[in-house]
Amino acid sequence: MEHITLLIGIVIVTALVFDFTNGFHDTANAMATTISTGAMKPKAAVAMSAVLNLAGAFVSVEVAKTISKGLIDESAGIRPEVILAALVGAITWNMLTWLAGLPSSSSHALMGGLLGAAVASMGAGAVNGDVVVTKVLIPALAAPLVAGLAAWGSTRLTYRITRNADEERTSKGYRAGQITSAALVSLAHGTNDAQKTMGVITLALIAGGALGPDAGPPLWVIVSAGVAIALGTYLGGWRIIRTLGKGLTDIHPPQGFSAQTSAAVTILASSHLGFSLSTTHTCSGAVMGAGVGRKGGTIRWSTAGRMLAAWGITIPAAGLVAGGAALLAERGDLGVGVVAVLGILVNGGIWLASRRQPVDHTNVNDAPHDSRTEVEGDVDAGVVTAAMQAVAPPPTGSFSGQHDAPGQESADSRARASVTGA
Repeated sequence: MEHITLLIGIVIVTALVFDFTNGFHDTANAMATTISTGAMKPKAAVAMSAVLNLAGAFVSVEVAKTISKGLIDESAGIRPEVILAALVGAITWNMLTWLAGLPSSSSHALMGGLLGAAVASMGAGAVNGDVVVTKVLIPALAAPLVAGLAAWGSTRLTYRITRNADEERTSKGYRAGQITSAALVSLAHGTNDAQKTMGVITLALIAGGALGPDAGPPLWVIVSAGVAIALGTYLGGWRIIRTLGKGLTDIHPPQGFSAQTSAAVTILASSHLGFSLSTTHTCSGAVMGAGVGRKGGTIRWSTAGRMLAAWGITIPAAGLVAGGAALLAERGDLGVGVVAVLGILVNGGIWLASRRQPVDHTNVNDAPHDSRTEVEGDVDAGVVTAAMQAVAPPPTGSFSGQHDAPGQESADSRARASVTGA
């Protein structure tokens, strides 16, 4: 293994923590529709996704090269403490959006962190603007559109082909197909997203002199990044799985199959081309396309609006946090220590806040608040209300008009009883 200093070691550990949060933040991309339609049990779904995320990490390193050698101009002299600041910004945004149950992009959080820290430390000249445009921004706009259109067309075709078939029988077949397509999305996710952490670690090793300027990610970097994202995936991002599976639209098995297949093809093609694609944007676009592809299908636009708002501010928000962290980290060992401690405290506080209304595999298929209260044609909430909803964890509960079976309590009811003593 290359000679690694204490600072580089801290950066590597922080990068793997980001990879872990990426795993549980983006589990919904592969498994939300599979879980919501009942094609797989929640725990089995995330276990399968974790294994395939790990396998996907070994398929390609093209995206890792984009991160390590394309996004930031290495000749500008990027330092390990700047990369640490970038990771802190990305992790913090991942945790905030996870708390809100919003499927925002871990990839763009990382990009924003790197860009913000680099600009704060070395100026705008340190950023390769053409790479940002061609391999980050354009794919960010194109991928959800491409996947959404493909899912819309696939869903329309699917329902047309099976319009005279027995619905129960075809649903069983599509649930089986969903398992295959979900596996493909999981493999694609590992192929694309695990590489981003590989690229960051490789960039840190190059910045610290442990690797040559043109080096690719060593094997131990590939293995550690794959394991970290797989462990995060197995933990299950239940809050975001709930939003994508139940809060955005009502997904039936044919739609789930169409959405996942369309997303997987888009992600794998982008990974092959080295595009640092957001799997979250791609899968969300596919789910929306499949939602309107079914006759009578609708999109819950209040939820979609909050998602789009989060997508729009991900890069600047993560960049601002990372930029501030970079200014602190450059003040020497004390600054690095302050950044590390603040990162632990802030993100630990976010995790503690999530425990107030936990979402796990037992209540993940309960509907979020928006899907129970939004009525087609209603005017969306005001700006202030929408902003408050965007940072609030989705409450547990069931669809309006549905109640627990006689003698059966919801997980939320049991939790309240344990607190009140009822």
